[in-house]
Amino acid sequence: MIVDHLARPWLIARLPGPMRILSHAPFGSGFVRGDSIAWREVKNSDLSPDFPVEDWFRAEMSRAPMAATVGMMTSRDVSSRVLAEAQCEGVRAAALVTLGLSNAEAVGRRLPWHSADGAGYGTVNILVATDAALTETAQIEALTIAVQARTAAIMDLGLDLPTGRATGTGTDCLALACEAGQGLYAGLHTATGEAVGAAVRAAVTRAGAGWMTWREQKRQERGALPPRA
Repeated sequence: MIVDHLARPWLIARLPGPMRILSHAPFGSGFVRGDSIAWREVKNSDLSPDFPVEDWFRAEMSRAPMAATVGMMTSRDVSSRVLAEAQCEGVRAAALVTLGLSNAEAVGRRLPWHSADGAGYGTVNILVATDAALTETAQIEALTIAVQARTAAIMDLGLDLPTGRATGTGTDCLALACEAGQGLYAGLHTATGEAVGAAVRAAVTRAGAGWMTWREQKRQERGALPPRA
């Protein structure tokens, strides 16, 4: 359902065709109709609190190698992306994820603006698409299932902060694409909710494991940890 095209610093995801996309992305947020979503990899040095992100990103999106309706940003190497698919009772879902947790947070308690271990301002960017035909209300519900799956997978990584177990980062972005239709429900009791949740949880789990390995390698390179036997 999702075909990705890597051209660093860009990652472009193509949907099967025009779909209704719901996101809180920095470009193309809200309900929009389109067939493509872009990730823009940025440098850590760019991501300061006073970075003029809206103007800069709008200009960057106009220069993307492929036109995209929705745009997200990350300092994570976009070549680390993970794609997972799931199916339940004939409903299909696919999730494309890039993940970094260097500025992780435990929900309900903020840390100061930070970059853990100097490893960069990672973020969790997720596109999930389903062939379920949903009302706008059901699409909102499906997005909450994607958020729940992301959080569960990150908590399973066991990344503990001074404020508690990491549940995400301060800059996570999710987008959910579906067909417009009459499907009224997409919660945990539905096939749509199961497929969406399974795809997102699988992709975040794999991407998270990859980031944890990368983080340990970086710490060893800086001498923060002795190499493991």
